[in-house]
Amino acid sequence: MVRQFRDYYDGYDDEKGQHHKGYAELIAELRAKFTVGEPIMGEAAQKDFVRIFGNILRLRNILTAFDDFAEDDPLLPPRDLQDYQSAYLDIHHILTGQGNAEKENINDDVVFELELIRQVDINIDYILMLVEKYHAANGADTSIIGAIDRAVGSSPELRSKKELIDGFIATVNTDTRVMEDWRRYVTEEKEKALASIVAEENLKPDETEQFVASTFRDGRLKTTGTAIDAILPPVRRFGGGRAAKKRSVVEKLKVFFEKFMGLVGE
Repeated sequence: MVRQFRDYYDGYDDEKGQHHKGYAELIAELRAKFTVGEPIMGEAAQKDFVRIFGNILRLRNILTAFDDFAEDDPLLPPRDLQDYQSAYLDIHHILTGQGNAEKENINDDVVFELELIRQVDINIDYILMLVEKYHAANGADTSIIGAIDRAVGSSPELRSKKELIDGFIATVNTDTRVMEDWRRYVTEEKEKALASIVAEENLKPDETEQFVASTFRDGRLKTTGTAIDAILPPVRRFGGGRAAKKRSVVEKLKVFFEKFMGLVGE
């Protein structure tokens, strides 16, 4: 049953007398228990935060369908929303040990809804727009760096690219052409990172380059099949050496693709 805007925003009692907390009530509870920017310590507190913030995300998703709702709602301004999202993603990584699930159940009592964040997720173009502003201000407006940090930290897609983004910002000077230099920087860093993996794991260079190119083209890393086996160095099939080598290579390639996927044309 679809209810009115005020029901979702302020909360309501259903036909059985059960109260359903509204957006405003949940934000009040969130702020009372968890101060913006402060670490959330202990698994019990982390799960409580995930529960409350997850409910807020779900209600925001509903409320955006109403004209009465403003994306920059004063109860949870964009800056605070980004800080809370960053904490939410940090806890997801802590409790699940990884960050690639759309929805995770933790001990059957906590559910992560990363897709609700991705629906309003920022992208690299937004970050580069902020870098352009930082460049235009000749690096004098340090608040822009804070805005970039918050935006990257609150994004499931950009968190793995933080080191790359920070490295590029460190190179910005009066002569920088942001878009052009960004593409060059990413290409160079990508080539160096791949060369490092090839050297560390003694991979076959030509086969690895072909495998990487096809992975960027397809948009996913295939961890099984003959293509990935073809990049591995000669290793004894028995004794566990080959399996261990493949696991090591796959883990490094996962980090590599998460860092560079979506940033360079293939």
